[in-house]
Amino acid sequence: MVTYSTIGVLGAGEVGRAVAGQAVRHGHEVVLGNSRGPQTLKALVAELGPAARAGTAAEAAEPEVVFLAVPFFAVPELADLTDWSGKTVVDTTNQFAAAGPWRGRYDVGDLTGSEWVARHLAGARVVKALNTMFASFITADPRHAEGRQVAFYAGDDADAKAAVAGLLSEFGFAALDLGGLRAGGRLMQLDGPLNAKHLLLQDVG
Repeated sequence: MVTYSTIGVLGAGEVGRAVAGQAVRHGHEVVLGNSRGPQTLKALVAELGPAARAGTAAEAAEPEVVFLAVPFFAVPELADLTDWSGKTVVDTTNQFAAAGPWRGRYDVGDLTGSEWVARHLAGARVVKALNTMFASFITADPRHAEGRQVAFYAGDDADAKAAVAGLLSEFGFAALDLGGLRAGGRLMQLDGPLNAKHLLLQDVG
């Protein structure tokens, strides 16, 4: 399994904070970046501890694996942030047309949300994950007496998927492969049958 000492997190909202917290708790260094600059992240990195640091958005995009937790409509702004070629991008976004209260779904035509994301981040190995659950479920310990919280994932690159599944498992989730970005992504995205479904896997033995 590929391991990553440093993980980038783009976006410092509820999901970005939850992912960063899990990564730090499991021994990774985290670079957080957002559109407003590192000075706005001082309180968050102090809360996360010495393994976390604030950076520019470009610095948060430097590691080999980057969690994408920005608003969906902001993704095109990231196209020239770095050379995305070969990077594993964990797409946690959902196709909300605007921030705040529900204001409709962003139109990407026949594409799934993550296929659209992949088109904007040229060369990135995009894996859809963690978008189906609320941030509070990402933050919490996914291991329960009744079983482990299931984390669905989908992607078109086998090595990237294996690496992301390894991270999800390390965080304590039961990682469940749903296939490629088209078929799996449709199951996971807004209005998909698995969106906002919180399931537990009962381990045997």
